[in-house]
Amino acid sequence: MTDPSQATAVFERLRRHQSPKLALTGKFAGRGAVETAASGSRVTLSDGRSALDFGSYAVTLLGHRHPEVVAAVQRQLAVMPTSTRSLANPVSAEAAAVLVAYFGGALPKVYFGLNGADAVEIAVKLARLAAGRDRVLAVRGGFHGKTLGALALTHHPLFRTGLRGCATDVVHLDPDDPDAVRREGARGPFAALVFEPVQGENGAVPLAPGVLRRWTQDAQAQGSFVIADEIQCGLRRCGERSVALAEGLPVDAVLVGKPLGGGVVPLSAMVCSEELYAPLAADPFLHSATFGGHPLSCAALPAALAAVEELAGHGRMLADRLAAGLRVLQARHGRVMSGFRGRGLLWGIDFTAPQAAGEVVVGLANADLLVSPCLSRPTTVRLLPPLTTTAAELDRALDILDSALDDAGRILAADRPDQENDVTDPQAPRTPDAPGRSLADIVRTTIADVLGTTPDEISDSTDLEADHGVDSLELMAVGAQLERALGVQISPEDLMRADNVGHAIALLTERTADR
Repeated sequence: MTDPSQATAVFERLRRHQSPKLALTGKFAGRGAVETAASGSRVTLSDGRSALDFGSYAVTLLGHRHPEVVAAVQRQLAVMPTSTRSLANPVSAEAAAVLVAYFGGALPKVYFGLNGADAVEIAVKLARLAAGRDRVLAVRGGFHGKTLGALALTHHPLFRTGLRGCATDVVHLDPDDPDAVRREGARGPFAALVFEPVQGENGAVPLAPGVLRRWTQDAQAQGSFVIADEIQCGLRRCGERSVALAEGLPVDAVLVGKPLGGGVVPLSAMVCSEELYAPLAADPFLHSATFGGHPLSCAALPAALAAVEELAGHGRMLADRLAAGLRVLQARHGRVMSGFRGRGLLWGIDFTAPQAAGEVVVGLANADLLVSPCLSRPTTVRLLPPLTTTAAELDRALDILDSALDDAGRILAADRPDQENDVTDPQAPRTPDAPGRSLADIVRTTIADVLGTTPDEISDSTDLEADHGVDSLELMAVGAQLERALGVQISPEDLMRADNVGHAIALLTERTADR
């Protein structure tokens, strides 16, 4: 696919039949091109460009189309791609045995799903049934999925917008409070403690092992189950097969997903104790799904885990090289990059302001480096390189990041750098210096430029989210350009407050009047 009109047709179909947000986000990330093929750490776009994929929300730990995983799926596809659901299937049975052995046999039971939320839902459901309690403890900053039960555990209210309640009674703990579980237990019984050892969506935040050790011990003393959600951080993404098990934490379940199907097919799993699994052992139809334990997905598992282990040593080298590179970049670009954190091949980079984040994200996209944003943290992005990344590819990614940070730093430093609220490009058109261009014209032109449309299509009544599917990434880009044009600091939150473009113009008029 090299004809630009074909990519345009893809965006139009997405906009018309799925979501304007999907169309706009894809157009923004691909600069008007769409993905057409992938291999290893690279994705080929419809205009012929090749992009490094350090994103894909942690799915492509083995890169794209790992040959051994693809071969295993093709073999299964040739004989029996689906299951009768009445007869026993040897492929899912073998996959369960392999997964139990992979984690050392301490957790002998397995339930297979497709998405990470599937594993969260079954684990919490079984915990409530087995414990005979309803309340669940989760952690501030945690993300566990968007289905209704998993959503209750997910901390950020952004993901529950418009919902009056969720299916589970959840208390979110302060991740820095070692007494939190003991204190909540004193207030009343709870079914389970659920945590991510490394919080992915929150910006690759590792929870303190000492706090987790205290929490898990206190939970067990209360007769409650302990569930480690490692859907993003497990399977060597953060160095260990299981972060929780490697830390010696007394867990009743480890939840895995994302790369479990080798980046080829969807697969998730709950690996758990006999006690937690007991309600499902007594009634195997208590919780089931049409495609749970799907043969194609389960066929990928042994090949995927074998490939992960073969690359584990290379992954440690990549992790050390990446951490060293990020230290150099922070020392060089402190004005833009305020910090970074992570473990293994899961890292979050913090920026000093939404404008800085917007400039860097745009720079990375323009240089063909794909990263994963943090939806609940607009000043943070994640780097998720595959285990198959070469040293040269990693160095190239760091060079791209270095250039993007450098460009963002020049923009931030231009024009009165000591004044935090007035960091603009002196060549940018400001309202007082641009006779004939009203603030409203500048706002409409800027929005149209980011959306890839014309100012005529942007009216005062335009609702950026409802009409164009604009999210925090696009708002960062809009805000960054408006800051340069208007000479004031603008955050995505400023624009999110606006009901429509007319309201945004009114808010920005107030802001510029205060300069």
